[in-house]
Amino acid sequence: VQLQASGGGLVQPGGSLRLSCAASGSIFRISAMAWYRQAPGKQRESVATITSGDSTNYVDSVKGRFTISRDSAKKTVYLQMNDLMPEDTAVYYCNFVDSRRSDYWGQGTLVTVSS
Repeated sequence: VQLQASGGGLVQPGGSLRLSCAASGSIFRISAMAWYRQAPGKQRESVATITSGDSTNYVDSVKGRFTISRDSAKKTVYLQMNDLMPEDTAVYYCNFVDSRRSDYWGQGTLVTVSS
């Protein structure tokens, strides 16, 4: 199983980006999909999670600005990021967890918020 993340880039403060992450290969029932990020010199943190029942959870710093969604048929998770701020600059990683609690990671996509 491979996860391919895309959609990162350079954006000005206040701008928007949409990240995508698609899984290829056979993956047992996906129970949760998530986005993490790691800023320079900081630990990786969970940004947003969505379960198979569409329950979502966000880190406080992105609530009201980011939206996680999924397309199970396409084995894809999205992260719509609005009103981006310089402190959102990080490498963003997608993560899938299946019902056997195996987890899979994407390669990361860089988001830079700067004027």
